[in-house]
Amino acid sequence: MFSYNSNNHTRGVGHVDFTIEVERALRVLDGAIFVLCGVSGVQSQSITVDRQMKRYSIPRICFINKLDRSGSNPFKVIEDLRSQLRLNVAAVQIPVGLEDKHKGVVDLLKMEVTIFDGEKGERLNINSLESANIPSDLINMANEKRVELIETLAEVDDEIAELFLMEEEITSEVMQDAIRRQTIAQKFVPVFMGSAFKNKGVQPLLDGVFDYLPSPTENKNFALDLDNNEEEIEISSDPKDDLLALAFKLEETQYGQLTYMRVYRGMLKKGQMIKNVGSQKKQKVPRIVRMHSDEMEDITSAQAGEVVGTFGLDCSSMDTFSSIETNQNLVLSSMFVPEPVMSLSIKPKDKAQVDKFGKALSKFTREDPTLRIKVDNQTKETILSGMGELHLDVYVERLTREFNVEVETGEPRVNYKETIHIPAKFDYLHKKQSGGSGQYAKVIGYIEPVGEEQTENEFDNRLIGTNIPPEYIPSCEKGMKDAMESGALVGCEVEGIRVVLEDGQSHAVDSSDMAFRICMANAIRHAMAEAQPSILEPIMRVEIDVPSEFQGTVIAELTKRMGMIEQSDVSEDGSGITITSSVPLAQMFGYSTQLRSMTQGKGEFTMEYSRHSPVARDRQDELISSHKMEKEAEAA
Repeated sequence: MFSYNSNNHTRGVGHVDFTIEVERALRVLDGAIFVLCGVSGVQSQSITVDRQMKRYSIPRICFINKLDRSGSNPFKVIEDLRSQLRLNVAAVQIPVGLEDKHKGVVDLLKMEVTIFDGEKGERLNINSLESANIPSDLINMANEKRVELIETLAEVDDEIAELFLMEEEITSEVMQDAIRRQTIAQKFVPVFMGSAFKNKGVQPLLDGVFDYLPSPTENKNFALDLDNNEEEIEISSDPKDDLLALAFKLEETQYGQLTYMRVYRGMLKKGQMIKNVGSQKKQKVPRIVRMHSDEMEDITSAQAGEVVGTFGLDCSSMDTFSSIETNQNLVLSSMFVPEPVMSLSIKPKDKAQVDKFGKALSKFTREDPTLRIKVDNQTKETILSGMGELHLDVYVERLTREFNVEVETGEPRVNYKETIHIPAKFDYLHKKQSGGSGQYAKVIGYIEPVGEEQTENEFDNRLIGTNIPPEYIPSCEKGMKDAMESGALVGCEVEGIRVVLEDGQSHAVDSSDMAFRICMANAIRHAMAEAQPSILEPIMRVEIDVPSEFQGTVIAELTKRMGMIEQSDVSEDGSGITITSSVPLAQMFGYSTQLRSMTQGKGEFTMEYSRHSPVARDRQDELISSHKMEKEAEAA
């Protein structure tokens, strides 16, 4: 995935463990190039990135890559885009040759042939379709695909539809304007093609970025007004307005912390005093750089629409900065942050390095919102949680490389959760007297599951009258949140529960916020034990590409790992197969080594988080027994 903004561009990481990097890029950029393999087409990670692009309403163009590889078929990829991603796409080019005969593309708007010559495709020979030395069947295909392009555009663009119905000539300029309009409106996606490795098709693709993707002034951006109940307001891209910028990525360099910033409004100037909206801390901008891959160019200012790097700022990822003179209290919205799915315990080998260890973890969590740190209340262990084995391994390695802190890690742990399956009532009295004012609170109500599709917990106040004074209702809600931190079976986080408060009782002297908080937490814990609680485990969507001769072995291994086969797609030539399945994360440890062994190193797989689902009954009994033994060992 490659995203683009004005004269700034950034490449998103594709591995599922680092999906937050794609989230960062798409949060701050105005357009994207959606890159797909000409052989494999729409893959598991393609579906994830498509979902992320739609989440941030990002206009895009597509590039079908690797047309020089054996088995490439761009028109099958286009059909995959339509059927699997539900995108309104059409080719604006067709290839001149495929596999080892791929040498250029035909522009369907101008009906011109571009042949890429030279070792790196640096020489472009452009000729009209009639004068180019190409087979007649390619000319017929070009005419056919041009008509398909016009028909697809006519479905979403009134001007093209009118010309098409009147059977009038549609010029390349009119088509280009229509494609730009509908691409920015996200009603159409133009498809380019080529081979990036051999630099074929890249130059027209970059022209397509300027022709079809929006500039920063054409995109609508919004901020939240903190002084007006976080009301969403549109912000201008005027460089003369007060500064508004978002720090979206932090990186440690030899010169200190490099903070990547997108300027949304106004100008960011070297030496300027700016304010962190969240902390209200005022800071000076000592240095601004424009990034060219791993090279830096020092600049004195950056205006609305630019992405730049700054040094010397103390902040966290997704902090908003503004001018200190501004009279508005605006904050830019953050990005979607997925929940971690894997954890491990971690501690420094040398107790003298505890301070360095703590500072390093604090820095990592400021950089990466998907990395979570907590201390287990019972064992007092530091628990590091993230998006997968590789994600956690990278930070363990960085502790040693960047901070010289040697660490010991425990076995990776799957992040189980708990839920309930039937409603259960509660009628709980919390009463404690120890001399002086005591504690008194009573709550009555019930808990129920919110439904399979929803995972958020809900608090529903249906109290009539003032048996519980209104000022204690927030404390009841806090008590609910306390109870959700530890389930009834193995002490995991609880999700998918609605708590309904119907009645209660208070005492004029002994009732307090803390009393009602404790009362509600204990009431829910007792009720959960009666509501058919179950343990949920993370299920991963696994996509495996292997040669056809290993199909049986791979499917047998997935079945052994409790996997559910969802789909099997054989390649056009029958030499390979793509297997899609749902597998519990707990069963995926060591699968990479196993797959290489089974397929003689020819197999590849990707996986991404799908959902949490109930564990098998025998597995639940094992987890409960193991948790009970751990608790007994701690108490001993």
